[in-house]
Amino acid sequence: MPIYEYVCSACEHSLEALQKLSDAPLLECPSCHQDGLRKRMSSAGFRLKGGGWYETDFKSGAKKNLAGDSAKPAADSKPAKTESKPASTESK
Repeated sequence: MPIYEYVCSACEHSLEALQKLSDAPLLECPSCHQDGLRKRMSSAGFRLKGGGWYETDFKSGAKKNLAGDSAKPAADSKPAKTESKPASTESK
């Protein structure tokens, strides 16, 4: 559940409320008891830093499925040959 910040337009009292996304916004100020609360815009209280989370973070040994393994060609396979054709020299 997100934490919303509110400020009262009548008395400038500010507060934080833990609410569901589906809950109606608060209107009555707990300090002056007037219908003057409005939501404030604020940033999130956490930051995701670093390389991120991967499926290998919580697996051990043979359970690790590395994403790059399936994309690598087998050691004994040979790359496909490509033929180059000379450009045609047609004159019109």
